Amino acid sequence: MKLLPRLLMLAVIAITCAGPLAPLPVAAQGLPALGDTDSDTLSPLMERKLGEEIMRDIRHNPDYLDDAPVLEYLNAFGAHLVAAHPDARGEADFNYFFFAVRDPALNAFALPGGFIAVHSALVLAAQNESELASVMAHEIGHVAQRHIARMLGRQKQDALLPLAAILLGVLAAGVGNAGDAPAALVMGGQGLALQRQLNFSREAEREADRIGLQILREAQFDTSGMVAFFGRMQKASRGYTDAVPAYLRSHPLTTERIADIEARIRDQTHTSRPDSLAFHLIQARLRVLQDGSAQGLREAGEWFEKQLLQKTRVQAAAAKYGLALIALKQGATTRAQALLAEAQVASLAPQDAIMSSLAIDIALASKPSPANAQQVVKQADAARARFPLSRGIARQYARALIAAAQFDAAVNYLRDQVQLYRAEPQLQQVLAEAYAAQGKQALQHIALAESYALNGSLPDALQQLTIARRASDASFYDQAIIDARERELQARWRDVLKEQGKKP
Repeated sequence: MKLLPRLLMLAVIAITCAGPLAPLPVAAQGLPALGDTDSDTLSPLMERKLGEEIMRDIRHNPDYLDDAPVLEYLNAFGAHLVAAHPDARGEADFNYFFFAVRDPALNAFALPGGFIAVHSALVLAAQNESELASVMAHEIGHVAQRHIARMLGRQKQDALLPLAAILLGVLAAGVGNAGDAPAALVMGGQGLALQRQLNFSREAEREADRIGLQILREAQFDTSGMVAFFGRMQKASRGYTDAVPAYLRSHPLTTERIADIEARIRDQTHTSRPDSLAFHLIQARLRVLQDGSAQGLREAGEWFEKQLLQKTRVQAAAAKYGLALIALKQGATTRAQALLAEAQVASLAPQDAIMSSLAIDIALASKPSPANAQQVVKQADAARARFPLSRGIARQYARALIAAAQFDAAVNYLRDQVQLYRAEPQLQQVLAEAYAAQGKQALQHIALAESYALNGSLPDALQQLTIARRASDASFYDQAIIDARERELQARWRDVLKEQGKKP
């Protein structure tokens, strides 16, 4: 599924939900004054709620890369950019969330409320971290200046909550040619007005460029990376109308914009910033995750073999890491372990978090006996101590405890974790696995219900509570928990149906 074209339909649906649309007067096409929170601007609360509604469905999409190392890298990288320029949080003071989408098109996009996506192909196309930072900083600029909120805020705000539900249906339906859908919707007498709403205005793009350059400079990235990356995309598509990168279609790039960026950086001191090892490892990881088919893995393997011929230390380490991940995907755990060891030697960083995470995955995939799994527990515990901020490694530690048949320890650890990280559905999933290993059916399905609820799947959550209620081992205390949680989730589901204009 190509997510971006359908996400672009968000703007169209927003307009059509708001009622009949007359062509916009010229004066209404510009952005409101920056910092102005008048009635023409979607409220921060509504904007965040709309973004969360969209994200709930995106997380269910198979093209959403729910991969801990990728998510942790992008969010650490994005957090560094935001921290370098505190004003990037904007007047709404949003908490940003960065994620990756499996897609061969060069693209990135911002959703309402501070959610920013990058396509896997765009990360792979970046020749250095400064180029990746330039795209992410540009998207942060759109969020900071609330361009999406200002575009949608002109429509009736009470139409925006049903809008999210309609968008979810569009994303899930997969009907027809997704690439042609936005074009089809903008045909007819209202086409010009709709197209104006779909694309950010030139003013918004220039503003995002300006904020992006400030962020790059303050985060000590090479500001020429923005010119280099945008210019390379434009040059590659010149003369080939059908080959224009999606990023340039959704973020129209003009000669004037590039000239403006060049003028802004002309007198700036050139910054040479070495790329992190993590950048190269995540590129290798995304190259494998982008296409998990046999053909895709074969082509990725061939690419890594060619990369090894370049004989640079970091590239060799990334190539070996990628080959190790391919071997793991193919079930060749012994080969995967050997290749990863070579990658660790080549990188001179055997304690790297991304490599440590893969080492634990390989160890768990070898299906060790409970006795041998004790060593995996020690390995995961050591990694957890070295990288306490890694949520992926924290969950790997819990799975290692389960593999070692330390079910009580796993449950105790996970119960503490779900109290500390209440918005993490993966923890509830692993907790359900631990309860299942203990044979505690009621608690297993209660944990699954919490996982579904956190992912926004309220009907599935309620179904799991029904199963939990019928479990033979459900205690009086469990039944009380189920009753209370069921009432709460049913109320939330009624609110959702009401927002969608449906009868509860």
